[in-house]
Parts: sequence; structure tokens; C-alpha cells
Amino acid sequence: MVHKVKGAVVRSKGAPVTLETILVPDPGPGEALVDILTCGVCHTDLHYKQGAINDDFPFLLGHEATGVVSAVGPDVTQVAPGDRVVLNWRAVCGECRACAKGQPQYCFNTHNAAQKMTLEDGTELTAALGIGAFAEKTLVAAGQCTKVDPDADPAAVGLLGCGVMAGIGAAINTGNVKRGDSVAVIGCGGVGVAAVAGAALAGATTVIAVDIDPKKLERAKDLGATHTVDSSAVDPVETIRELTGGFGADVVIDAVGRPETYKQAFYARDLAGTVVLVGVPSPEMTLELPLLDVFGRGGSLKSSWYGDCLPSRDFPMLIDLYRQGKLDLDAFVTERITIDQIEEAFDKMHSGALLRSVVEL
Repeated sequence: MVHKVKGAVVRSKGAPVTLETILVPDPGPGEALVDILTCGVCHTDLHYKQGAINDDFPFLLGHEATGVVSAVGPDVTQVAPGDRVVLNWRAVCGECRACAKGQPQYCFNTHNAAQKMTLEDGTELTAALGIGAFAEKTLVAAGQCTKVDPDADPAAVGLLGCGVMAGIGAAINTGNVKRGDSVAVIGCGGVGVAAVAGAALAGATTVIAVDIDPKKLERAKDLGATHTVDSSAVDPVETIRELTGGFGADVVIDAVGRPETYKQAFYARDLAGTVVLVGVPSPEMTLELPLLDVFGRGGSLKSSWYGDCLPSRDFPMLIDLYRQGKLDLDAFVTERITIDQIEEAFDKMHSGALLRSVVEL
């Protein structure tokens, strides 16, 4: 059976999002059909729209989603029809060299659905991050579904599918923030403030938020920052050092992903401290650092891909903390919109006024 549903498609580089009828097949082996409840409007979707990911147009956008499994293919046992799930783009294979070493969070061969969703004329769609959740239904690999508490607000917990998990994981998983640590986060957009929240959750006693936007710094305070730094007015490196006894922070997270901010992170950390890059640089960017400084300062320089998360481990744990009132996922939901407002939500991204617009289907 083929399901005709409404979905948000971008047909060519820079083209506006259009609502199209798309055809979604029943699940085959290892696949799941999911009725989408909510999907966050993420910068990654904007990158797809702009052709910054690849040029495999047309794209079915959307990936930061939650839904209900409506059908599964043969041999699928991890989820069943009726399960509430958060979708993820790391469906681990269990066989690659990372999985074989017991590090599935670094899986090199994550799965997507084998079948393609199409337009009515048969044109195959490329699903954003293998998900394509700006649609009433989508088809994914069953491993992309993580079963979660059905009573949790889908708009809030769905954000774990990308940006919020990336930030929290950058602090907890990649940065290994511990109780009593000092942490600085450079860049307080959605991922950055999630890193602030993650650092606070892990027990950091000094959490320094750095940005040039006062509104973002205020949000960071609401989510756990103990200090804020306006880097348009002061030297962030010197200020971070002043706030950490003159030494620098134990962990500095670059949530911007530019050479300038990475250098700030590098020099704002304590000796033997850790730098975590979670902001995504563009392909043309390069970095130059004195090699003697890299050697002499010691410590670790790490990159965080999806917060080094393992969805089956991290999503249920973080949702439990949310239900207990220890992690304010609701704070990340700035507005709830309909599927025909996605283009407008992309425009709002540039203002910095919101963390997430969430489409409710």
C-alpha cells in the first residue's frame, strides 16, 4: 500500500518550501512507518534548502521529530505499532569497527530506510538526514526510532532528535563535564544553550555563557549559566580567565564553529583542559594555531558529532530528567506552528529571537 500525505519539499537550491503530495510506501524489512506529531525547524534543514549539505534535490525536509509508529516491516522487534518514538539519524549498524569496539555512538554505517518516498510523478525524494519528517507520515529505518514515554510533550522531547541533544551531549558525553567543573560555552543559539543546560545538569559550578546578543545571554541564564559574557564588549578569553581564578575553564565548548571562536575556546581553557567543537564549520574554513601552544597546553581537543549520543541510551534518560523537572526542555520550544509556516520560520532564524519553531502536524 502507498500512503498519500502532505509534506514540505524544496525542489532546488534556494527555492521556497512548497507543500506537496508525497507517496510513502508501507515498510519493508527493517523499516518503520511513523505518523509524525511534531518536528522542529532546525538550521540543518535550512542548510539543505540552501544546497549547503549536498545537491540531491528535491529534499523532503524535517528531522527533529517525534511520532507514533503505525506499521513495521518484517523482522522488526525493537518497536511496534502504537509506540511513541523520537526519531534520530544515528541508527547504529552493530557491525562496523566502532560498534565492534563497543563504541556504537561513533557508528560509521548508520541505517536509513531502503525504500524511497516520492512525489506523485515518481520523482524520488531525498529525506533530510534520512528522516524527512515535515510530513504527515514518513518512512525510516526501525533503528531510527527510539521508544519514549508517551505522556511527555512531543514538541519538547522531539528536539532531542538533533539540536538539544547535540548541545547537551557536547557537555556531558564529549566534554565529560563533572561535578565542580568550570565550563564556558561560546555561542548561545539553540545548541549552545543546550550545552549550558547540559553543563549545569552535570554539576558544573561555574557555567559561563558567551555571546554578542543580550537576549541569548538572558536565555542562557535561565537554563543554568552562572555568568554571562558579552564578547562584543570585552575580550572573552580574558574574561573567562578572570571568572575562573585566572586559569581558564576546565571545559570550553565552541557552539559557533568558526576559526575565531575556536581560537577563543583554545586559549580560554585551563592547562590540560578540554576544547569541544560542536558548532559546524563551513567547508572553506581553515584554522592556524602555533603547534608549540597545542603541545604546551596539553589537554584534549575534541569534536562532538550529534553530542556523541547513543539515542537508545540518552533519549529515555533525558526525558526522565525532563519529567522530574530537572531538565527544562519546554524552554527550547519558542513557538508552535503549522506545516505551511515553515518558510516563515526559516526567516525568523536570522533574527536570533527564538530557539525553536516546532511544527505540529
